[in-house]
Amino acid sequence: MEYAVRHRTTSRYLQDVSYSRHVLHLAPRTTALQATRAFNLTVTPAPAQRVRREDFFGNRADWLALDEPHAVLDILAESRVTVNAPPAHDAAASEDWSKVRERLEDAIGPDASDAVQFQFDSSLTVFTSDIATYASKSFAPSRPLLAGAVELMARIHADFRYDSTVTDVSTPVDRVFEIRAGVCQDFAHMGIGAMRSLGLAARYVSGYLLTRPPPGKQRLVGADASHAWFSVWAPPFGWVDLDPTNNLIPGDEHVTLGWGRDYGDVAPIHGVVTGGGGHVIEVGVDVMPVETARE
Repeated sequence: MEYAVRHRTTSRYLQDVSYSRHVLHLAPRTTALQATRAFNLTVTPAPAQRVRREDFFGNRADWLALDEPHAVLDILAESRVTVNAPPAHDAAASEDWSKVRERLEDAIGPDASDAVQFQFDSSLTVFTSDIATYASKSFAPSRPLLAGAVELMARIHADFRYDSTVTDVSTPVDRVFEIRAGVCQDFAHMGIGAMRSLGLAARYVSGYLLTRPPPGKQRLVGADASHAWFSVWAPPFGWVDLDPTNNLIPGDEHVTLGWGRDYGDVAPIHGVVTGGGGHVIEVGVDVMPVETARE
């Protein structure tokens, strides 16, 4: 599938911002299953300095410096991206989860050496609650890792309520586990924390999801949103994505922006401002198949 993606973020400040710095993760990542055909970033007011480079995890990051006083900052990212569905994996054919843990402990092989960094706690996935007991219900001795992870995804989907009013981008996984509610990034953090509690590797994936209107209804422009899910290292298949919000393995309707240890590594827009006072942020996202975009 080929998509046209439009992501607009407008920040309105009560007072002028005199100086600001921002890091953007808004360009789709090129992977074995995804190719970025075009990407354009428009920032108003124009930055005094703009630098593009890869971050530690290989994601494209755009670094902006704005020195001109402004009360409104408008960031528009427009992408054209092709997404292919991943191969279907037989979850029962993945390796025994405890043996995968041993491979990670010994960092055996280049793939394991890379995956090890996603074994450890990060700021939004560190926990003191008994998440390991929750996770272990899906990982009986000798169970294939991917089979356990798919069951864990389904349990998070069933046990946690989608509620956009009870968390924010800084909510730690302990709080999500306590209230059993949150949004897609919280459910991704829950899956990551659960896998890491057993000594396994899991990473956070930031992106978009094509949404479809109810039958007979038109798509609402700007009604889509950023999405998040998690990925587990499941030899011999490598990294396999899991979407607990929707209880499915992402296919060609999920667009990947990037991945890291948690949301903080790949937040779409992160920055520091001087001045401004209070502010309001408006976000609009459209993910449209190219055929629809041409109509």
